[in-house]
Amino acid sequence: MSNAKSFAKRSGMLMRSRSPTASRMRTSGSSPNTCEARRMRVVIAPDSFKGSIDAARAASAIAAGWRVERPFDELILLPQADGGEGTLDAIFAAVPGSQLVDVGPVPGPDGRPTPGSWLLLPDSSGVVELARVSGLPLMEKLSPLTAHTRGLSAVIAAALDAGVTALTICLGGSVSTDGGAGALSELGARLLDVEKHPISDGGGGLCDLKRVDFRSLQPVPGGGIRLLVDVDAPLLGARGSAATFGPQKGATDNDVAVLDLGLSILAGLIGTGFADLTGSGAAGGAAFGFMAAWSASSMPGAAAIAALTGLDRAIEVAGVVITGEGRFDETSSQGKVAGYALSQRRENSRAFVIAGEIEGGTAVMPTGVVGVSLRELAGSPEAAMADPPRWLYQAGREAAILVAVGSRADVRGPVPMASPDWARHR
Repeated sequence: MSNAKSFAKRSGMLMRSRSPTASRMRTSGSSPNTCEARRMRVVIAPDSFKGSIDAARAASAIAAGWRVERPFDELILLPQADGGEGTLDAIFAAVPGSQLVDVGPVPGPDGRPTPGSWLLLPDSSGVVELARVSGLPLMEKLSPLTAHTRGLSAVIAAALDAGVTALTICLGGSVSTDGGAGALSELGARLLDVEKHPISDGGGGLCDLKRVDFRSLQPVPGGGIRLLVDVDAPLLGARGSAATFGPQKGATDNDVAVLDLGLSILAGLIGTGFADLTGSGAAGGAAFGFMAAWSASSMPGAAAIAALTGLDRAIEVAGVVITGEGRFDETSSQGKVAGYALSQRRENSRAFVIAGEIEGGTAVMPTGVVGVSLRELAGSPEAAMADPPRWLYQAGREAAILVAVGSRADVRGPVPMASPDWARHR
């Protein structure tokens, strides 16, 4: 069974993988026997660097840097996603015959309009991505108590109105912690306060919630609703959505307490049994909302996209695995692309994490994995964000040098600058 069909079986969608899924790079011409003998197969499989550079361009920049130091290696580029930013693009690239459907402007997480779209697959099922319409980079200023998911409802409604047979909702990269309340409200649910008025937007509004009515909620398509989630966190508590991810969205300690309380009120009204499910805390608890309201099933997004793109098979025969993301920290092993890729590598393969920032340094890096921080290479977060292709190129060189010298350093700083081939990968 092909990787795409395996994904289709688990997600209820009939897919056929584009061929070839991987982009393979080899230096043209013959190479000396000594170089051939040392040639390695290198899998480069980053996630997008949120709000900075997409996964495909990140992989290309890393590869360009690697080839400066090790031009005879075989490079296999497999851009990844985990349910968050870039997942729709990854599925579109891997499924022939899929169509991106524009729905025009929709409400962003702070109310300002943002472009909306969804993906129609050849089997008439649909895919939507929360990060495209309610993601962190869309906020002009972080507002953890009022950011909402209303824009997600617009693309969901467009897909349902088009008659999709099943719907996959990609959940990750959110800036809100509203339990999906904004999206559900726009889809027909009534979330009311004690005076039977609609509650205000955002996770803070959930603290006023007294009654939920799903009788007018749009019906589920025949093939059901499936969620691709980017974390395995539950809804509530110390490992829950607010406590774990709220600070990344600008939440103070007091905000986290308010958000967790609001989510617990929502759970008490629509289904406490779903709150402890793996991944129910994804996308600010939106996963929980869809589980409770629509009986949606969920699966790890990183594993689903890896199967679709052939990552698992490629890693099996790789001598080096390079993955990466915007921020690598203790949550990266909880359903993120980097954590998944590292978990699949062979015991004797080399592994690198290239990240915009590595929070915690060596403490968060798995044994035997080398971390390369763009922040350290560039000198500051601002410099790294200003020119990500340049520093990803440098990181690719750094990783190749470390392989060549056999270093086992945990977090590396800069290497000497080479010719600016990185400029081609902007």
